[in-house]
Amino acid sequence: MKILLIEDEQSVSSFIKRGLEEQGNSVVQAFDGVIGLKLASQDDYDVIILDVVMPGMNGIEVCDKLKNHREISTPILMLTALGTTDDIVTGLETGADDYLPKPFKFKELLARINALVRRSSNSEKKGIDILKIQDLEMNLKSKEVYRGGVEIILTAREFKLLEYLMKNKNRVVSRTNILESVWEVDFDLGTNVIDVYINYLRKKVEHGFSSKIIKTVIGMGYVIKGE
Repeated sequence: MKILLIEDEQSVSSFIKRGLEEQGNSVVQAFDGVIGLKLASQDDYDVIILDVVMPGMNGIEVCDKLKNHREISTPILMLTALGTTDDIVTGLETGADDYLPKPFKFKELLARINALVRRSSNSEKKGIDILKIQDLEMNLKSKEVYRGGVEIILTAREFKLLEYLMKNKNRVVSRTNILESVWEVDFDLGTNVIDVYINYLRKKVEHGFSSKIIKTVIGMGYVIKGE
């Protein structure tokens, strides 16, 4: 894999670079957000590892410019000492694909990277184009969602979560199921990020509509019911 590592702490950057290269990867380093943004825009990478707290331009700004302005599809893994739920949600909403709080074990970093690459390589697999439950309709090709003819604007992560729920309609899915299928990790993120995203979805697909589609099954998980 070719990996771009944007990390201003040289000792941390050197540790990550050495470990990744020992696994046979090619690693390009940047020590601030401005240079990192330039490198990410000039070349193709399999994964971008991005620190949040950096001089000049922080990781949130870099991620936003890459994902929302230059529309780069490369998976982004954020690294930071800021590990609260709000920090994680901010990073994910900006376009990051995963979030790993410091300090971390290299084995976990490697597992996260491999999961991102796996998900990226599988993202173009063909399947059905339209999902429909009651008056909720999702177009997997155009990435559009409508309910009762009204367009619902979702972030990329919200879209993936709703897609998973709709593909598993009438089936209760646990938080572990969601982690493995939407975030593609087989370990607990240690936060209530999933609950936060379910609430985001509910506000967007249920507010102003008479029927509630997303149900909570206490102690078990979530389910979308309908035909």
